[in-house]
Amino acid sequence: MAKASSDRNTIDLFGKSPGRPRTQPLTRKDQLKLNKRAQREKEKAQGLKRLELIVEQDIIDKLDELCELNGIKRAEWLTLQINKSLAKSKAIKSPKKSAKPVSTTTSAE
Repeated sequence: MAKASSDRNTIDLFGKSPGRPRTQPLTRKDQLKLNKRAQREKEKAQGLKRLELIVEQDIIDKLDELCELNGIKRAEWLTLQINKSLAKSKAIKSPKKSAKPVSTTTSAE
């Protein structure tokens, strides 16, 4: 089927609409909101919990430097430090002298 230049009825079939076609009916703001909600639900399903800290900028700079040196993310570094500290405190408590268990066996005569 050929289109005649004077044909006004089929112009919308062959012509292109101006601009990029709309692929998402939601606004960008709403898309970001939905994506963030999905991310939070995914993290929750993985057993992760969000934590917010308020610290001074120089502390963040130092933390970023430490993370860059170790090649890890902030959350990973903080997790490692908490685990190290907990292991150290358990190691300090465990070497306490404990009483030897008393045997309660009796001899049969």
